[in-house]
Amino acid sequence: MSERTETHSNFSEIMKVDNTSNEDDEEHPRGSRIPARMDQNLRRSTSPARHSSSSPRNSSGTGRPTRFSLGSGKHVSSASSLNGWLSGLLFDPRRTSKGKRKAWYRRKMTIGLALLIGVFFLMNWLMLSSIQDSGRSRSGIKFRFLKANSSTVSIREELQKLGRGKKPQKTIYARLLAKAAHALAERQNKPEPKDLWMEPYVRASSWTPCAHMRDWEPSEGSNGYIMVTANGGINQQRVAVCNAVAVARLLNATLVLPKFMYSSVWTDTSQFGDIYQEEHFINYLKPDIRIVKELPKELQSLDLEAIGSVVTDVDVVKEAKPSFYLKYILPILHLNRVIHLVGFGNRLASDPVPSQLQRLRCRCNFHALKFVPKIQEAGALLIQRMRQNDTGLGHLDHYLVGPICKIRGEEEKRELESYRAIHFPALMELKKMKKLPSPAALRPEGLCPLMPEETVLMLAALGFNRQTHIFLAGAHIYGGKSRLAALTTLFPNLVTKENLLSPTEIQPFVNFSSQLAALDFIVCTAADVFAMTDSGSQFSSLVAGYRIYYGGGKMPTIRPNKRRLADIFVKNNTIEWKVFEQRVRKAVRQNKRVFSRPVGRSVYRYPRCSDCMCNMEEFLLGESNLHL
Repeated sequence: MSERTETHSNFSEIMKVDNTSNEDDEEHPRGSRIPARMDQNLRRSTSPARHSSSSPRNSSGTGRPTRFSLGSGKHVSSASSLNGWLSGLLFDPRRTSKGKRKAWYRRKMTIGLALLIGVFFLMNWLMLSSIQDSGRSRSGIKFRFLKANSSTVSIREELQKLGRGKKPQKTIYARLLAKAAHALAERQNKPEPKDLWMEPYVRASSWTPCAHMRDWEPSEGSNGYIMVTANGGINQQRVAVCNAVAVARLLNATLVLPKFMYSSVWTDTSQFGDIYQEEHFINYLKPDIRIVKELPKELQSLDLEAIGSVVTDVDVVKEAKPSFYLKYILPILHLNRVIHLVGFGNRLASDPVPSQLQRLRCRCNFHALKFVPKIQEAGALLIQRMRQNDTGLGHLDHYLVGPICKIRGEEEKRELESYRAIHFPALMELKKMKKLPSPAALRPEGLCPLMPEETVLMLAALGFNRQTHIFLAGAHIYGGKSRLAALTTLFPNLVTKENLLSPTEIQPFVNFSSQLAALDFIVCTAADVFAMTDSGSQFSSLVAGYRIYYGGGKMPTIRPNKRRLADIFVKNNTIEWKVFEQRVRKAVRQNKRVFSRPVGRSVYRYPRCSDCMCNMEEFLLGESNLHL
């Protein structure tokens, strides 16, 4: 009876401890609890496990305890066996010693694992820090006005921010951007493999400028006067001026100095003389056409609209052939002595156009249009600061700077819609039918500009160093600075004209978007390498053509196959960096071919044709054939 009473007392004490623990768990779920091993064994002993026939623990404590079930609420084992099991559980020295050894082993493994993880993160941090530090020091050379780009944020932090972004475009390339960061760290002291983007020099250098050559008599301009008001931004205006010069020669007319249409889309009141040198333009083209600054007084009082002399883009088909002007415009000129081409833009076909007329368009674009001294001086400052300590002239500096070394508001949206309705009627028809292709459909076809993240990855894959100085052309980008985080983090020497010029130096251009665009044109054209990240805008086309015309095969332009790039970027979650590099480089090499202008393509973008440039290879080949 005493044994049974003692046993019951011991069991009650144990159950009391267990019950108290459960109550504490409810009140303090993360507080102190009974020892883990004891709690585990107690839970085993009170679990509804199947009954075991094993003998109770012997005196030496080497036997296995009896399991019991509480499924029916009845005690299954004898009191003595329970007492012996509990005594062995609570007071067995071997079991306690073994538990201590296992606990020590676990602590040792935990500490070792923690140290290993710590070393991994330390090495990773050191590597990323070395990338960040290398961008801050450049052999003691510093930009004068780069405060907007100064940052102490690490690449890892920036990439983490990108990864946490809510917009898909900010997270889609996080994996590849991290790999690009490591690749830039590994190659930071290695030379750039320029052969990846340089054009084949022998073939490219065989094309030399020759649009300045003339073999015709000056036009008298006796058929009347052509007034032109060009619309769009500076690039569309430049094309319009060159086309107007060709039309004036075609119709034997006198060209009145072109005017630029003000638009709230471009918010610029600049006129021809605010951007280009008027006297140089008039005098250089004097052997070709007659140019005057204004209409004769006897014609200034005419109501041109009333007499039918106002011709808009609606009246002129896009890419009109020379025959159109001879048939429909020349009779009006004969009748009224003056005609006003309003909104004149891309209204002269690339082909078929007589060779001499085509050469005149090239002569106007590459020779007659020179920026005014104010723009040249600011452009020269930008070039000089981009090149740091390099005080020598670049290959195109003489032609660009001479011997001196956003749509806002509902009204603007409506105006843009009207502009599109006139210039892009097919697009407007598609919009009415609600069949406009989505970006998701356009991107695989290579019809979308590269995003900042994609530009970063392309430059890194091509082998550019992190110290490379990058000039970003354009105005405000959608999304602001945060949209450029990947670009500025991996290539910290990224600047704009607003960074390179002081507030005083840029102030004269602030309210004139066309003049600001002229500064972008100068820097991009004079750069060692120009990357066309858009889908072939007028700006990129004019810059690329200018670099071809005056570059002598030394001014490469990166024209990536964006359709292939889109296919590569789709695999960003699985593709390895080495494979990514190989595929990107192949996509760029495919467009490094040196070829003549394709039929129907712009001479401003593709000047390699007999009407603009001379090919020495063809000349030498012709000479050898003559000797044969």
